Amino acid sequence: MTDSSRQQSRHLAAFVLLMLAEAPRHGGALQTALNNRLPALKADSAAVYRTLQQLEKAGELRSDWDTSGTGPAIRVYRVTPAGWKKLEFWLEDIKSRLESLQYFVRQYARLTEGGAKPG
Repeated sequence: MTDSSRQQSRHLAAFVLLMLAEAPRHGGALQTALNNRLPALKADSAAVYRTLQQLEKAGELRSDWDTSGTGPAIRVYRVTPAGWKKLEFWLEDIKSRLESLQYFVRQYARLTEGGAKPG
């Protein structure tokens, strides 16, 4: 795994939970929503399904088979109370990271104001 893909997948579980908190979805619909709303995340199907399995195993999601359609049954995922608790954790984690990233951006701008780069 490259540094870039590792960074992009770092918060995949957070975004999966967030999207499923909006509305229950099956894996394919979830991946489509992720890629439409967050194209930089580059959520491939293997990573999405692996994340769904991990979240379900941790009790943060539950799934049910939907057989109402004319095609094959699909597994629909929903956020559990433990998943909502995990979303609260992700919120605090992401807020903290944002503060650090905003500090970096401000400091870099201060160091390079006027277009001059030291060195």
